[in-house]
Amino acid sequence: MKLQRKNRLRAVAFGAIAVSGALVLTACGSDNNSGGSNGGGDSTKAAGNIKCDGQGSLLASGSSAQKNAMDLWVKNFTAACKNIQINYKPTGSGAGIQEFLQGKTAFAGSDSALKPDEAEKSKGVLKGGQGIDLPMVGGPIAIGYNVPGVDNLVLDADTLAKIFDGKIEKWNDEAIAKLNKDAKLPDLKIQAFHRSDESGTTDNFTKYLKAAADKSWPYEPAKAFPVKGGQSADGSAGVSSQVKQTSGAISYFELSYATANSIKTVKLNTGASAPVEATSDNASKAIAEAKITGTGQDLALKLNYTTKAEGAYPITLVTYEVVGDKGNKPETLAATKSFLTYIASEDGQSVLKDLGYAPLPAEIAKKVRDTVANIS
Repeated sequence: MKLQRKNRLRAVAFGAIAVSGALVLTACGSDNNSGGSNGGGDSTKAAGNIKCDGQGSLLASGSSAQKNAMDLWVKNFTAACKNIQINYKPTGSGAGIQEFLQGKTAFAGSDSALKPDEAEKSKGVLKGGQGIDLPMVGGPIAIGYNVPGVDNLVLDADTLAKIFDGKIEKWNDEAIAKLNKDAKLPDLKIQAFHRSDESGTTDNFTKYLKAAADKSWPYEPAKAFPVKGGQSADGSAGVSSQVKQTSGAISYFELSYATANSIKTVKLNTGASAPVEATSDNASKAIAEAKITGTGQDLALKLNYTTKAEGAYPITLVTYEVVGDKGNKPETLAATKSFLTYIASEDGQSVLKDLGYAPLPAEIAKKVRDTVANIS
């Protein structure tokens, strides 16, 4: 009986590792800084490189851009940590922040950092603490398009700004033709779709347009798309679906949605020697130029949307997990720290690239793990 029991335990452990997707496992030290002291002693179990502290159900919501990453992370984590359930709803960054500020969730996903008023409001929910931004998912915001007969489309910031402001209406417009001299551009109406919900993806996209095409984009960056009228859809899934099924369509969404739906993506003329494609590696080159601007334990980043570095794709976003530095609910604290430690670990980050995301630079990921270890 004892031998059978040992064999069953070994099978469970190996099964949990297999679910993680044939990862090249690194030393366990990357995960050793999870908050074991808050885990409740006997509730602490290690499965592979995932340390399982706490138990129960975690509710979280927010960014739809990180949905595909979150789905895989939750699958891997809960396969290892049987006593923890995680329900992440991709409601959009704006809705996720609001639910967190109402005390409904353990953490929120947002594609833009907390605003000062949001951080101040969080103090009313997190007694003795406040919300902080932990960068967790990097990646390019792809510009997906559906133009029959055009498989290689190049645009620049100025042209994109005019397209999404309704100033360029046809695909054979002179401005587009100048950037695509070898393409057979059709006399087809442009169907530009934007997000209908408040979105960190929209916030980052409009930050890029404002920074790189200020003369053609008179609007301030915002989570709500600033141009009145036009066509819209809810979430990254909604706008990517519209591009997939609508001839002449163009929109912006996280690269994994383009990959999953076989949607062609725009290459950007940034001023570098060659147009830059939306890839994980090219996004990483741009994110590597980001600077930490948060104070205290807040790790908010400032991205360089006007980079001209070779191969750097400038329309990038970083999704943050927003959590309290102090004052988190005791019943979910240990499990929250376990999960956030895993997704910031080398193993958690290593699964991102195959989904079209850009893993965090190692030094930033370490700062995230160190910060998670200290939340209370």
